[in-house]
Amino acid sequence: MSRDFDILVVGGGMVGASLGVALAGSGRRVGILEARPYGEPGQPSYDDRSTALALGSRHMLERLGVWSDLSREAAPITHIHVSDRGRFGAAHIDAGEQGVPALGYVVPNRAIGAALMGALQDAEGVEMIAPAEVAGFEGSSGNDDEWVSLHLREGQAAGTLRARLVIAADGTASPMRERAGIGIESRPYGQSALIANVSVSRPRAGWAYERFTPDGPLAMLPMGGDRYSLVWTHRDKDLAATLALDDAAFLRSLQARFGWRLGRISTVGRRAAYPLGLTRAREVWRGRLALMGNALHTLHPVAGQGFNLALRDVDALSRALEPVGDPGAPEVLAEYARLREPDMRTVVRLTDAMVRAFSGKRPLPGLLRSLGLLAADGEPSLNRWLARQHMGLHGAVVAKHAVHKHGQRT
Repeated sequence: MSRDFDILVVGGGMVGASLGVALAGSGRRVGILEARPYGEPGQPSYDDRSTALALGSRHMLERLGVWSDLSREAAPITHIHVSDRGRFGAAHIDAGEQGVPALGYVVPNRAIGAALMGALQDAEGVEMIAPAEVAGFEGSSGNDDEWVSLHLREGQAAGTLRARLVIAADGTASPMRERAGIGIESRPYGQSALIANVSVSRPRAGWAYERFTPDGPLAMLPMGGDRYSLVWTHRDKDLAATLALDDAAFLRSLQARFGWRLGRISTVGRRAAYPLGLTRAREVWRGRLALMGNALHTLHPVAGQGFNLALRDVDALSRALEPVGDPGAPEVLAEYARLREPDMRTVVRLTDAMVRAFSGKRPLPGLLRSLGLLAADGEPSLNRWLARQHMGLHGAVVAKHAVHKHGQRT
């Protein structure tokens, strides 16, 4: 097997699938490689993981034509309450005060995946290649190479695909990035995120909570009805003990840390956890290989920016590829990097600073945190800046989606 493509995307998860939908009908031949078979059966369950989509991400998903399929399951976030456990500081962001219908939306990952896969089924010029794994590649080390050759395992057959541009959307560990020799900057936080879905006795429609504790942030995101998506940061040394608790003890511990703003936390689904750290590639592209999503930047979930930042990668690359020509030309990839750098730098610094500022028990930093939250709540310009960061309204997305006072797009 040997086939030629204009663009090959390695990784068919939410990021790679979003790029495939964005490139549909572009006149280029696009292939998406995914290690797992497409359309594997899966039933919606209480334990579905969810993603907090920023308002700017909704705008992009509307442009991709998939938001209408997601909107039925999207729970709007109209208020964000940020507090510091055991201290007086708190900040509140209100969608009405920002002149938007919602600050963001909580959507089950299965719904996002189903909408993207549905769009790819009819996507002009896009071919899904799965199950397939890259065994090696060559031709991406220099800009004089016109093609990249990917050697892959596809089922029981091995073959070679060629492309003018390869996109690595294969996650934080990114074998493609490693094979290309692109280094990373990494900072482990000594923390892990424990995730689960919970039910509460006094839900507040549209209210999301982020509560900072000495061990790290705890977030409760509305999923509709009485259900919330929990993201609870633990120090690594404490994680095993919490995972080992039975449901009743777990709920008591969670209640003590979160408080009673939503009444009694009464039910918890299956728990899972993953380690937290900051990882950023030292290069956005090399030769005819470009990075995207977690392969380019993996962040702490403190500001909920992971997939939202990746969607802005998709937006920037789509714009850089708009002129007709060689998609892997250095000027194209340099433009992609130029479009992404300011946004990535701001978000990486913001999330890293929040993790450092809101973790720890020292009294003076705690007082400064409290004063900072009060300032964010009381100073309109600071509150609006914080809101725009949460909404993802900056960079390429803002340029295409100016928001009026009543939430209408221009």
